[in-house]
Amino acid sequence: MLLTIVLTVIALLIAADQMIKIWVLQNLAGNPSQPAIPHLLQLTYVENRGAAFGILQGRGGILSVLTLAIIIVLLVLLIRKKFHKNPLVMWCVALIIAGGIGNLIDRILRGFVVDYLDISPLFNFPVFNLADCCVVIGTFLLMFYLFFLEGRQTKKNQAKDIKGDGEAG
Repeated sequence: MLLTIVLTVIALLIAADQMIKIWVLQNLAGNPSQPAIPHLLQLTYVENRGAAFGILQGRGGILSVLTLAIIIVLLVLLIRKKFHKNPLVMWCVALIIAGGIGNLIDRILRGFVVDYLDISPLFNFPVFNLADCCVVIGTFLLMFYLFFLEGRQTKKNQAKDIKGDGEAG
């Protein structure tokens, strides 16, 4: 049941990402930036032919193959229930998969990723999109878990096992 929910959320995030990008292509391409939240967020059409922060410009083929490989590995692990013991890890992986697929669709269909979220009124930061948010949030939370929480959880589980073994004897 949980896997079905996770896969549904992945599909919904991909659909939302693609619908927003279609709207951006129809309404913002060739037009100046539009304020969304004054002094915080504007909508700016950008064709990103690279990866995050504009790195690997013009290397869409390599990015597509690498992205597809990562998505396949994560999907296989997700479907084989390798992450089900830890819901946080499972949801992090789901976000990474959804974002990766959203941007991969762009690279395959258009040859570039449609970016539109522009926080430059507040920070000097590259324009990004919903799929990027999914990948970054999923990756950040996964790294936080791996570096700060996993060790504590493992120690807690080991303590429970030791306590349980002591009671059995």
